[in-house]
Amino acid sequence: MKIWFDILTPKQLLFFEPIVRKLQKNHSVVCTSRHYREVSQLAKIRNFNLILVGKHGGTEKDSKLNASLGRMFDLLRVIKRYSPDITISFCSPEASRISYGLSINHIAFSDSPHATAVMRLSIPLVQKLFVPWIIPKKEFTRYGINSTDILHYKAIDAGLITKRKIVKDIVLPFINKQKKTILIRVEEDQAAYSSRTNITIPIIKAVVREFHNENVIVLSRYPAQTRYLNKIFGNKIKILKMLFDGKLLLNHANVFIGSGGTMTAESALLGVPTISYNAVPNLIEEYLVRKKLVRRETDPKRVVLIIKHFFRSPNTKNKMKAMKILKSMEDPYKKLVKIINSMS
Repeated sequence: MKIWFDILTPKQLLFFEPIVRKLQKNHSVVCTSRHYREVSQLAKIRNFNLILVGKHGGTEKDSKLNASLGRMFDLLRVIKRYSPDITISFCSPEASRISYGLSINHIAFSDSPHATAVMRLSIPLVQKLFVPWIIPKKEFTRYGINSTDILHYKAIDAGLITKRKIVKDIVLPFINKQKKTILIRVEEDQAAYSSRTNITIPIIKAVVREFHNENVIVLSRYPAQTRYLNKIFGNKIKILKMLFDGKLLLNHANVFIGSGGTMTAESALLGVPTISYNAVPNLIEEYLVRKKLVRRETDPKRVVLIIKHFFRSPNTKNKMKAMKILKSMEDPYKKLVKIINSMS
């Protein structure tokens, strides 16, 4: 069988990687992506082969539309030549439209019903949708899919991602091991669901004032963000492009502060003391807050107090709780194979 994966983000690459490697043993598999620095860099780190088609659309609606239309046109030629039997994606709008147009069955995954634009463009066109068990089916049926075509699996995507092995465990010279390390991930500002509120800057300022003698590391997503952060903070913080496997960085973190997305969930499930400033409210973050693996806070002064509390308290209980939750999660691979076989 020929299977096409369209992989658009680092999270999608890490989630699909073990699935692709298993399927490659018995099937022909091709993986496409777009020219997007974080994905292409991670693919190199993970030794994962991607065919890059099209580009990321940036922040503006017209540029997003132009990038999507251009990518569909280029993808069409690639996919017609490959002629897959099944498409698998994380609700890729381009993969959805091409699969529908070429009558290819499309199996999708999603843990992001809040990504309204992507859901509207993809969900009505997919045949089966896999979602984490903590997300009610009604969150997706409103986009035009029957509840009978939605399959739950007992896992959080970030939990499956945390189980990966680090391909290359490199030395991180910017981390002084004699100091505590506070790792901060700035919010997404180019996604269609982004609120662009700049919550992070006041938090970083408060952290720098209080913990200037510790390692304060900020993960930037885009060149424009890097320039902006450099302009405000200069050498008061270490600003990193995401040129590393995120798990490597989290393994060195004493505290992680994130927007509430995938890396926030990954940090929590690795047992790292985690604060979410909840830039993109979502059901996964809510679940982790309920389980007390994540502390939600947007007030910079309160963030500082929580970090001080984390530094004073042993983290053993938190790690044990995270490990227990991780062990209870299933690998959706068997369920996916069953659906693939039913469509062949």
